[in-house]
This record gives sequence, structure tokens and C-alpha cells, in this order.
Amino acid sequence: MPLDWTTFTLEIINFLALVWILKRFLYQPVLETLARRRAGIERTLAEARQAEERAAALKTQFENRLADWDQERAAARARLEAELAVERTRQMQTLAKALVEERERNRAQEAHRQQDLRRELETQALVQARAFATRLLSRLAGLELEARLVDVFIEDFSRLPDERLAGLRAAAQTPGARAIVASAFALPESQRQHLAAAIAARLGLRLPVAFTEDSRLISGLQVSVGPWQLNLSLADELALFAAASNHAG
Repeated sequence: MPLDWTTFTLEIINFLALVWILKRFLYQPVLETLARRRAGIERTLAEARQAEERAAALKTQFENRLADWDQERAAARARLEAELAVERTRQMQTLAKALVEERERNRAQEAHRQQDLRRELETQALVQARAFATRLLSRLAGLELEARLVDVFIEDFSRLPDERLAGLRAAAQTPGARAIVASAFALPESQRQHLAAAIAARLGLRLPVAFTEDSRLISGLQVSVGPWQLNLSLADELALFAAASNHAG
């Protein structure tokens, strides 16, 4: 088949026209679209890389912050433990001090209670001793002991210092003064005369003497001139014993 140059030329022209049309209206827009898509993809990748970098930075910051928090928490725990140790020590010292004070207070209270108990027992013992002595002396009291006490009174009265007799003498010199002799038992006349003579001799003047009985004396004498008194009786000795015991307690 012979080559038709006209047809061949027209085919070439048609092909070139088709290429130009494709390039003009299809290839160029496709390239632009691909370029835009490539740019978008690159932008997206860049944004993804930036987001990844930010995430990595945030992760590093978060890890650093966690490490700081761990250190702060460890430091806070250490401070708390130190403060708790100090407070525990202070509380233990306070408790120990309170225990010592309570022990001292209990010891003082116990000592005071023991002292009160001892004083009470001593008082009871003294009361019982006085009651026993009173009963015993009451059983021993009698005319024989009374006579002996009268002799002792006369002997002591004769030796009484002048300074102790000054008030008694002044009372004896007042108008109407008299001596009153109280005894636990009725004295015989001889003892009465002996007492009256001893009183007159020691005071330097003779006074009327009245004799009475007072069983509360148990045994012994009580001589009164006005407000002045001289005592030599078992009751008086027991009273002095009780007073001395109370003063000692």
C-alpha cells in the first residue's frame, strides 16, 4: 500500500494538536495539582515534624518536671520526717518531763500522806499513852502519893526563885487576898498547917488559906493567889506532856 503523505502529514498535525491540547488543558493542571498536593503533603509533614518536636519537647519538659517533682517530694518528705522527728523528740521530752513532775507530785503527795498518817498515828499513840498514863496514875493516886507530892511541893516552893515569886507576892499584898489550895484528896490537918506555914514563910507574910478538893488533879496540889497559880499535880504534868507532844507533832 503506497504511503499517503497528505494523510501522514494530517496525522502528525492531529497528533501535535492533541499533544498541545493535552499539555495545555490536562498535563499542566495535573502538574499544578500534583505540585499543590506535594506542597500540602510537605506542609503537613513539616507540621507533623513540628508537632512531634513539640511533643518531644513537652515530653522532655514533663519528664524533667516529674524528676523535679520527685526531688521536691523527696525533699518535702525529708523535711516532714525531720520535723516529725523533732516534734517526736519534743513530745517525748515533754512527756518525760510530765512523767517526772507527776512522779515528783505523787512522791510529794505520798510523803505528805505518810507524814499525815504518821502524825495521826503519833497523835493516836499520844492520846492512848495519855489515856493509859491517866488510868495508871489514877490507880496509883492515893493518900500516900498525895502526902509525897505535898512534901515535894513544899520543897520546890521553898527553892522557887524570887523573880518567879514577885507576881505572887504582889497578889498576896492586895486587900482581901487569900491563898486557895486545891488537892485531889482531903489533906490532914498537919499537912494543911505545914503548907500554910511554908506559904507564909516564902511570901514573907501570913495569908488566909482555904483548902478545897478537886478530883480532876488526880493527885497533887494547885495553889492560887489571885490570878497567880502554882501547880504540882499529875493532871498538870499530863497536860504539859500533851502540850509538848502536840508542839513536837
